Amino acid sequence: MGGPLSGLRIVMMGGLGPGPFCGMLLGDLGADVIRVDRIEEVDQTEFVDRVVRRSQRSIAVDVKDPRGAELVRTLVTGVDAFVDVFRPGVLERIGLGPDDLVARNPRLIYARMTGYGQDGPLAPMAGHDINYLAMSGALHAIGTAESPVPPLNLIGDYGGGAMLLAVGLLSGVLEARQSGVGQVVDVAMLDGAVTLMAVFYGLLAEGRWEDRRGANVLDGAAHYYRAYETADGGHIAVGALERPFYDHLTRKLSVDVPQDDSPEAWAAHAEVMSERFREKTRSEWEDEIVDPQTCATPVLSLREAPSHPHHLARGTFVEIDGVVQPSPAPRFSRTKPTAGVPALPGAHTDVVLSELGVDPAGLVGVVRQRESGA
Repeated sequence: MGGPLSGLRIVMMGGLGPGPFCGMLLGDLGADVIRVDRIEEVDQTEFVDRVVRRSQRSIAVDVKDPRGAELVRTLVTGVDAFVDVFRPGVLERIGLGPDDLVARNPRLIYARMTGYGQDGPLAPMAGHDINYLAMSGALHAIGTAESPVPPLNLIGDYGGGAMLLAVGLLSGVLEARQSGVGQVVDVAMLDGAVTLMAVFYGLLAEGRWEDRRGANVLDGAAHYYRAYETADGGHIAVGALERPFYDHLTRKLSVDVPQDDSPEAWAAHAEVMSERFREKTRSEWEDEIVDPQTCATPVLSLREAPSHPHHLARGTFVEIDGVVQPSPAPRFSRTKPTAGVPALPGAHTDVVLSELGVDPAGLVGVVRQRESGA
């Protein structure tokens, strides 16, 4: 038995970052994800996102050629969903917009992921994760008191974009299976970033969040929710929000620092704890204080994390083609997901054409098959 999404079929336009990442999530869970990549990419040997191209299939097509566009229209005839990752209007101009594809498949979920959405004054603009964070309020809230700091491209691209795309696409498919009618899903990475900030807008409305950095419990200001440097230059993360955990931690540390909700006192308390943590190495502190009641953990590097005993016990990471990477998530007791090998551009062109009953002889220059091992 395959993953829980076995039987779900998706066609996705190729792109960077959040598109293939969503394809990876759904493919890991058993969906048949066919990515339509550019024929120029078949010659490439280096990819910044090789890992997130796993658990998918790839067909390389020149969609600007009318024959290529027609091939994509044929490809979506029997699938559940199609994913557009371009700016508004791009696919309409080549005959691959919602009206064009729904005409071939009335039950189709046409999911469109852009930075700013399909309408509004910013809809045509190019952007990246840092821009969506800036517009959502998230970037203003993250960093030091002096300057915002982008938290990698996790919030806009992947959390706000790819995850919201997966939720929207699957929701649309469930509804279409009941109604028999497809629809367009407008996924904006900016919308996703705003959605992820819901709790903080709630705290702000309640007067429990200062609209500035370095002044709140969860932004690194509180001495009981921050990372501390150790004697060897490592760090220990402390998240002892609840009083019992905090009391247990301070007993382990042998420090007499009260936990109070007075932001004015946090800096002084943090200095006491900083001095204490600098007395021993990260490994020594890990042996002494990391237990079920301290809410303290070592800050692991990307190279360190996969070999941590907890990850080894749960199989949190998997090695594919010599590359250590995250295992499929979440976990299912019966329909267990499986991570597939990366699908580089054009790796499955001939197979997909054969499944469609299409003769590649009439598509010379429009489609390309990647050579095995290339």
